[in-house]
Amino acid sequence: MAYINLCGKIENYIGEIPSLPVSVAKVMEICNSASARPSDLNRVISLDPVLTGRLLKLINSAYYGLGTHVTSLVKSITMLGINTVKNLALSSAILSTLPKNKRVHGLDMEGFWLHCLCVGVTSKFLAEKQGIDSRYLEEYFTAGLLHDIGKIPLNAVLSGDYLQVVTMAGGENMPLFEAENENFGINHSIAGKMIAGAWKLERPVTDVIAYHHEIGAYSGDNLQIICNVAIANYFALVYEVGFSGDIKHIKPEKNIWKAVGIKEDSFEVLKEKIYREIEKAKIFLRLS
Repeated sequence: MAYINLCGKIENYIGEIPSLPVSVAKVMEICNSASARPSDLNRVISLDPVLTGRLLKLINSAYYGLGTHVTSLVKSITMLGINTVKNLALSSAILSTLPKNKRVHGLDMEGFWLHCLCVGVTSKFLAEKQGIDSRYLEEYFTAGLLHDIGKIPLNAVLSGDYLQVVTMAGGENMPLFEAENENFGINHSIAGKMIAGAWKLERPVTDVIAYHHEIGAYSGDNLQIICNVAIANYFALVYEVGFSGDIKHIKPEKNIWKAVGIKEDSFEVLKEKIYREIEKAKIFLRLS
């Protein structure tokens, strides 16, 4: 299939995906303002009962373990912080928009989203260990959760062909993104960047989607979060948490481990804690 023709089909598919709710776009706009206040967010979110319900469900879940039942939206925003609420709103809206619980051609979506959830949780956990400002931890989670989002349009547009490529990559022990390039002339990072552009996702998340397999080609300002997600993705593959079509485990280069400040053998000690956090974070997969 010609590259230009395939890109056109992917663009058409992305164009048919429901847009993110207006309330989420407004939340993003408010949070990007230096003068954003919890009361500003409260006014916008409270007008969307679905978004309000999702956020209150998340805030009162074991994922945050606040120890008290919170019913006030403005109190929730104040307790969690503006950036956290922004990323929770974005993550929950995207998960409610895209398929999660059924087999669609080459990918089992339940296994796919479990892999993505693991990468998000692990990336956030690594960011905590690095001492990343707590205001930005949910951005690491969101970036990990969405890193493979480009597989969804490839899987939908290419139908049975994508299943064959997933099978071929496993049989020949090669990374899926390389098999995609070889067979289609496009990979899920490129397709994911197209979705990120359509939804106007923020630059750190977009860069993770576009470069988590090709960090050496990256020259922007978001190297830290890309390295975190790359290491988290490796963890999910090695410990087989979910399945996103990849079997080949490419160990990240030494400079990436160094950037994250973790050694490979550290995972054996950390994995039980990460598994517990994944169980708590499964609330995200039950929001719609």
